[in-house]
Amino acid sequence: MAIISNKTDLSKGPLFGKIVRFALPIMAMNFLQLLFNTADMIVVGRFTGSISLAAVGATGALINLIVNFFMGLSVGTSVVVAQDYGANKPDAVSRSVHTTVIISALGGLLVMGLGLAFCKPLLTMMGTPDDIIDLSVLYMRIYFLGIPASMIYNFSAGILRAVGDSRRPMYYLVVSGIVNVLLNLFFITVLHMTVDGVAWATTIAQYLAMTLILVCLYRSEGAIRLIPRQLRVDREKLLQIIRIGLPAGVQNLLFSISNVLIQSAVNSFGSTMVAASSASGNIESFVGTSMNAYYNAAITFTGQNMGARQYKRIDEVAKICAMLIFGTWFVLGGSIVLFSRPLLSIYTTDLAVIELGMMRMRIMMMVYFTCGIMSVFPGLSRGMGFSVLPMISTLVGACLMRIIWLVTVFALYPTPVMLFVSYPVTWTLAGMGQVAVFFYARRRIAQRAINERAAQQVVKLNQAYH
Repeated sequence: MAIISNKTDLSKGPLFGKIVRFALPIMAMNFLQLLFNTADMIVVGRFTGSISLAAVGATGALINLIVNFFMGLSVGTSVVVAQDYGANKPDAVSRSVHTTVIISALGGLLVMGLGLAFCKPLLTMMGTPDDIIDLSVLYMRIYFLGIPASMIYNFSAGILRAVGDSRRPMYYLVVSGIVNVLLNLFFITVLHMTVDGVAWATTIAQYLAMTLILVCLYRSEGAIRLIPRQLRVDREKLLQIIRIGLPAGVQNLLFSISNVLIQSAVNSFGSTMVAASSASGNIESFVGTSMNAYYNAAITFTGQNMGARQYKRIDEVAKICAMLIFGTWFVLGGSIVLFSRPLLSIYTTDLAVIELGMMRMRIMMMVYFTCGIMSVFPGLSRGMGFSVLPMISTLVGACLMRIIWLVTVFALYPTPVMLFVSYPVTWTLAGMGQVAVFFYARRRIAQRAINERAAQQVVKLNQAYH
């Protein structure tokens, strides 16, 4: 089986242009995925009021709690495929592809079952306001019907990105995103549905995206081609994926728990604060999802260069990603603060919601680049094969410190300002830890390279002697 000929070798040539060209389609894809939720919130906020807006927004942290553990496993897929591709091992790439499709489907079904069974008791435990909880439960139950499709799509997109193809996943989301928006408007304005309408629109769009990407893999040439009769779990590849992906999944899970606790604190201020936090958080996510594109680039570029043993290029990847993080924060973050009022007015006409949303935005965007550092640098470490240390850094710097903040500072000063300040504080602490982890991992890789060269020299001397 020949290695894929029409993909991109990221272990040769100038890096800056390649990283930007690789990241831009992922950024666009992330934007489109975010627009699924944004379209839901804008349509319900403008056409059905702030109560429905709060109902949809109140589900975000809980959905992430249930979903993100399995999405962390997709990191393992990206790293394993990228390293095998960089090392020119087509059979290993193929086994990873078929294993990935199976585990994403099974994981999706499991997550769907958990979401359907536990969404109401969990929303109740979070203190979701009484005037929105029934709508929140309705939205979540329909939304989780689409989780299997979402899981398969995201794992499959990770396969394509690992071999340098970040464009086709974006194209499929363009199609499904347009369908999502059109269905939102149809269900709300024509059929006069509420949160159930936007939930069904999202679910249908997710299955469309899944179908398109599976057809893409089926029609692909070379090692990433999906062959139905070869769908089976390869034990070796599964263990490799779990070794790298499990720590990322645990990190996502515990990080989501801390966000659920913060959402519970937001809920304590009432549905107006929930609506404001939901709308502003959705806008802020456009900055975060842009930086997430650099995270995917860091994993793929580092993984391929590790496989090709081009270790010094990893340092340049880190420098370029850091520059892109700061540039994105300055441009997008500054624009969000500057245009916060008109942006929030897209979601709602409620002045109280807009004012509270502006307050949150100013706090969040103050040092948002630290969130980018915290998110992107683990991609560099995981691409080198180090997954546990980035998990520990995030758990201590972000999750644990966020919980400590809630039970100390916020308990003493229970105001929205003190609640939201917990984000930049914990981003900074976790970001510092992730940079330290990267330098530690890089030193280990440098020592490995020295040992490899020494071993090769010994072999040459022995051959010359004999």
